[in-house]
Amino acid sequence: MSLMRGEPDFATPLHISEACTRALAKGRTGYPDNRGEKILREAVARKLERDNQLRFDPATEVLVTTGATFGIYTALMALLNEGDAVLLPDPVYDAYLSPIRLAGGRIQRVRSRIENGRFVIGEEVLEAAWTPSARVLLLNTPWNPVGTVLTRNELTAVARFCERRNVILVSDEIYEAITYGDHAHISPLTAAPELRDRSILVNSLSKTYAMPGWRVGYCAGPAALIQAMLLVLQQSSRGPATFIQDAAAEALTGSQECVATMRAEYARRREQVLGRLDGIKGVRVLPPEGGFFAMIDVSGLRAPSDAIRKRLLNEHGVVVVHGSAYGEGGEGTLRVSFASGGETLARGLDRLREGLSA
Repeated sequence: MSLMRGEPDFATPLHISEACTRALAKGRTGYPDNRGEKILREAVARKLERDNQLRFDPATEVLVTTGATFGIYTALMALLNEGDAVLLPDPVYDAYLSPIRLAGGRIQRVRSRIENGRFVIGEEVLEAAWTPSARVLLLNTPWNPVGTVLTRNELTAVARFCERRNVILVSDEIYEAITYGDHAHISPLTAAPELRDRSILVNSLSKTYAMPGWRVGYCAGPAALIQAMLLVLQQSSRGPATFIQDAAAEALTGSQECVATMRAEYARRREQVLGRLDGIKGVRVLPPEGGFFAMIDVSGLRAPSDAIRKRLLNEHGVVVVHGSAYGEGGEGTLRVSFASGGETLARGLDRLREGLSA
């Protein structure tokens, strides 16, 4: 049983798929505007003002991309010179590494720590990791894979660092809609408006609207940076298909009831994970504040996390990811996904509990 993948198991909400069908029926199959179709750029601007209290000009400060990963790649290609360093929290989503290297950048790890049951990254460790070659801080909140939702105070500390060290922030916010309890996503630009001229906000529709295969995302930032990113994009993907962009505009501007429904189900699955893995000797579940992954602290089992992962796979038939796959700061943990529920999650947790208890 796989508790590994970060792909929602929900079908894309019907009103979004129907918008795509209508667009196809209208013949919306020509080349898209490389910057993004006007209808989607305007929908993005309205969404950012509605949900994040941020204002961006859809004509000059919004760029539509083929998913968030491509948005990050485009931003890094526009920002980095050969040898520039990118400050990267550790542990963090492993797919960031290749775009940094392709853009000619160097990865400068910023080691996090577990404090009060959550991974944290403070101003002092950012300072310790900084070098004069540091150009960009790549941050995501909610934080994949560790589930931390950065607080307003934590974000203002990040802003102070970026201002002081003249570092540009690339803010990946794709899990913003999936948070739990009193934890709520705050965009770094909302918490610290002074970052407005030195930040690129990156998002996609994959997680919020169960649209991973549609490959549509967006970036927002200062006009000059967005223009530089557009020049990169024009030589590569040139953006999603027009009919997909029409569906994405419907997702952002139509009913948001589907988002609330999916978030409630993820919350139920989160409780299922916490309950089923509670009370195992030497094991502690770190309750995720956002996203659909739970980090399991297995340092009490006194074995490398990859060795534990392999034993769980070979002897108990359950697939998880070892934390060190996301950087040295993840050693001693396992990442468990609850993006899929139902029988997959129930049986997977049974096997995981059996394996960790052995």
